[in-house]
Amino acid sequence: MKVINIGMIGTGYVGLTTGACFAHIGHNVVCVDNDEEKIRILLDGKIPFYEPKLDELVKENVKQGRLKFTNKISEAVKASTVLFIAVGTPPKDTGEPDLSYVENVAKEIGEAMDDYKIIVEKSTVPVKTGEWVKETITRYNKRNIPFDVASNPEFLREGNAVGDFLKPDRVVIGVESEKAKGIMLDIYKPINAPILITDIKSAELIKHASNAFLSTKISFINAISIVCELSGASVEKVAEGMGLDKRIGHHFLAAGVGYGGFCFPKDLLAFIRIAEELGYDYRLLKEVERINEEQKERFVKRIEGLLWNLREKQIGVLGLAFKPNTDDMRFAPSIDIIGKLKAAGAKVKAYDPHAMNNAKKIIKDIEYCNDSYEVAKDSDALAIVTEWDEFKTLDLARIKQLLKLPIVVDGRNVFDPFKMKELGFTYRSIGRQ
Repeated sequence: MKVINIGMIGTGYVGLTTGACFAHIGHNVVCVDNDEEKIRILLDGKIPFYEPKLDELVKENVKQGRLKFTNKISEAVKASTVLFIAVGTPPKDTGEPDLSYVENVAKEIGEAMDDYKIIVEKSTVPVKTGEWVKETITRYNKRNIPFDVASNPEFLREGNAVGDFLKPDRVVIGVESEKAKGIMLDIYKPINAPILITDIKSAELIKHASNAFLSTKISFINAISIVCELSGASVEKVAEGMGLDKRIGHHFLAAGVGYGGFCFPKDLLAFIRIAEELGYDYRLLKEVERINEEQKERFVKRIEGLLWNLREKQIGVLGLAFKPNTDDMRFAPSIDIIGKLKAAGAKVKAYDPHAMNNAKKIIKDIEYCNDSYEVAKDSDALAIVTEWDEFKTLDLARIKQLLKLPIVVDGRNVFDPFKMKELGFTYRSIGRQ
């Protein structure tokens, strides 16, 4: 195996996971972040967010000397042949991504280069961003050092990011030279997965198209869940029957309160905006986004319908992160759901196994509890928003005793409706009778 010196600029969920995994498969990696506190935490052997298995991976590769951290991009540029840009691309008010962080990194790379480099887009960016990265580096590359730009989109699911990197469905590499292609293939040689080599623009579009399609599947099954409720059918059986068709598959057909996280909402809006700029009105994706927002509204209305009204009612919320096995609160459905409950006059108490600290920075004026049972105590209703495994094993008899009213509104279909009825709960879920 050929060892490649890699610079990973950005130590968020994507950058840190990717950098640690590259080190794990044998490369030398320098991770960079301009947040000095984050770098201090990493140098102390900790990680600044929750991602299963990542802390062990970071500690082991730091110990082996293959993984290092700095807050200076110039250090990574001098030490590396391949530089990955994995900084944030947050949405603007218009929905288009803010690419100023990508631009600033490209500028610094151009100023610091002293020999050939490959600069790789790892952040999710609009099609044609590679052209701007190349142009920016050229403008600040005063010594005319040769370089290539490439695109290598990430497909990591939070909560399973390490596994997704080491055993991916595919690796997509967009390049414009044989030299860059050869080096990128050397980087991924230890990974046993299909590798698609394409042009840079196609690689950029693959990421947005993939996330838009998965978002569409989620909104589709959520729309089906409404039809199921109105007709008396079971959305779980419908999804099972659909999923057995190999052309459809069973993934992303779980009805719920809607998708969240930093990828799907941001990337969907960005793709709509990208299409508009290219002259196409992507009405299908606009409807996907509308259905997702409506699903959260319907969930709150369901709680209200069981309580007559929400003013001065105590609502217990289980789950705050946008999905299990992460502490990520970005675009989490819980934010809008709790906001709507509060706007209707409800008092809210909540618990999440890992996202409490991040939630407290975003959701104010609610009571944060130490466990699920404290949430249930004296609440008029219990709302399940995130399907953490520990919620599936709750002592439901105890939950019933603690609740002021035995009402559970399950936004993730965690519990069996027949068992809940036998236990004496007034139970509502998504797309099930």
